[in-house]
Amino acid sequence: FREDLYYRLAEIVVDIPPLRAREGDAILLAHAFVQRFAAENGRGSMHLAEDAIPALEAHAWPGNVRELENCLKRAVIMADGNRITAEDLGLESADEDLEMLNLRQVRDEAERRAVVRVIARTNGNIAKAAEVLGVSRPSLYDLMNRLGLKKEN
Repeated sequence: FREDLYYRLAEIVVDIPPLRAREGDAILLAHAFVQRFAAENGRGSMHLAEDAIPALEAHAWPGNVRELENCLKRAVIMADGNRITAEDLGLESADEDLEMLNLRQVRDEAERRAVVRVIARTNGNIAKAAEVLGVSRPSLYDLMNRLGLKKEN
């Protein structure tokens, strides 16, 4: 990347914060998207149900406006009737997001998946699996025991 080229092109720089940082914008955009997609899909007049609004506000929108747009397009198509409920949105609840923030659980689940995958690929050969995972055979047995995995798994 040529830095001088950047400065030639960057005459005007517009800094747009992410959707999660713009309080209230997700709801305004959601209403507009619902109307647009309802018209495009011949769904008549649709609106957001009362339980959908807190769900939209609570979501972090890591995919920004594009994620919001796709979420609402799917909800308009899949909704029964003319109301889009929180269930129609298919968003993870804030409680589920917080559960994934528990580092020990996340680490254990990642280790479990890795161990199971490697043991399957080595056809149950624990010595070979330990070598692939970069641990000793006794350490792998200890890890499997801690994760509640048996050799048959």
